[in-house]
Amino acid sequence: MDHSKLKNCHTFVRQVPEGDDRERDVCLKCGFVNYLNPKVVVGAVSTWEDKILLVKRAIQPQKGYWTIPAGFLETGETIEEGAVRETWEEANARVQIDCILGIYNITRISQIYIVFRAKMLSQSLSPGYESLDAKLFSFKEIPWEEIAFPSVVWALNDFNETAKRNSFPPKKEPPSFFWEN
Repeated sequence: MDHSKLKNCHTFVRQVPEGDDRERDVCLKCGFVNYLNPKVVVGAVSTWEDKILLVKRAIQPQKGYWTIPAGFLETGETIEEGAVRETWEEANARVQIDCILGIYNITRISQIYIVFRAKMLSQSLSPGYESLDAKLFSFKEIPWEEIAFPSVVWALNDFNETAKRNSFPPKKEPPSFFWEN
């Protein structure tokens, strides 16, 4: 969004702009339309040998719970670059992206999760500034009752299902998710 246009905007109203099909915030003075679109979250299920990298969150939401390294995509970076950056920021681990593991729609909070499969380039890891801990777990050792978000459970299960496959279509959220929320 070009924030310079907002300087002159004072009064926004919800209305359907000309040529659109849904309500948006529109400035009464200049006609500027403030489009609110979903946020993109990127991350990776990263492995070293047969172990999966997880980090314990040091920030809300879900502080103290385990997750894969993931976060919001930054302007000007590719989805792969974002996943690599998040893994470095949260676990001080270098990874090489393999493929897209899943694309998960979280419409109730307007987020889209793109999760990759990745290989760690070394065993080196340590908690980043947004993490309390960083560890490698076998699939059976994962602390399932302490996982931060449903999307992480989906990604870990999808990883386990596809770990030995070189080619597969990206996974998506389970259909039952939409009915449970």
